[in-house]
Amino acid sequence: MDVRWEEEGWERLTGRAGRRRLPVWDCTVGLVVGNESVLLIDPGSCLREGAQVRAEAERLTGRRVTHIAFTHGHFDHVLGGAAFSGAEVFGAVGLDALLSTGREELRGDAVRHGLAEAEAAEAVDLLVVPKHLVSGEWTLELGGLQVLLANVGPGHTRHDLAVFVPGERETVFCGDLVEESGEPLAGPDATPRQWPAALDRVLALGGDDALYVPGHGAVVTGDFVRAQRATLAARFGVSAT
Repeated sequence: MDVRWEEEGWERLTGRAGRRRLPVWDCTVGLVVGNESVLLIDPGSCLREGAQVRAEAERLTGRRVTHIAFTHGHFDHVLGGAAFSGAEVFGAVGLDALLSTGREELRGDAVRHGLAEAEAAEAVDLLVVPKHLVSGEWTLELGGLQVLLANVGPGHTRHDLAVFVPGERETVFCGDLVEESGEPLAGPDATPRQWPAALDRVLALGGDDALYVPGHGAVVTGDFVRAQRATLAARFGVSAT
């Protein structure tokens, strides 16, 4: 089914895939609509934001979100997950353990970046941990549409997942492996010397003509991803391919 991407703030990518750039941290939320199921990619930074995204997604599709994919475990990409009751949650292998044992660190990181303490505490207390763990590639059937979840990391974090959506033009949700609105951030949980190789895997699966959706910023082309790969390789002393 095609979706009329008319909800304010949503951007059509293909007939079945769209995204929204959330305020404050400019974090991308992706939405992929099959005939039977609806996949949301990264549900926002808190329960309030997740509930808003859920309401908008339901108005757009006329159905509830049935699946969620976490591209990685940073607060602005996972803390809205508890707003989606009953959804099946996917993440890279190891993300479940990280989120289960690192709740206090996650709460502190959210507060340091400006999330209100009460909202951060509530979201961490109700944090959804992925039950479906992707070690290589996982084909997700949404009804008339097969989406590929690929564990392409480590890179930006140790648990980076990309989502590949077929259509009139393949769409790749990259998480923060790709950033357009600012310099790619290599925090303490990054594996920077392996980041270029992660982007090589993204490009190999997506191809030259795909739309690449960063975790933050405007949609880009394969040329942009290759240029960012080269920049990261030079920055971290990795030989070019």
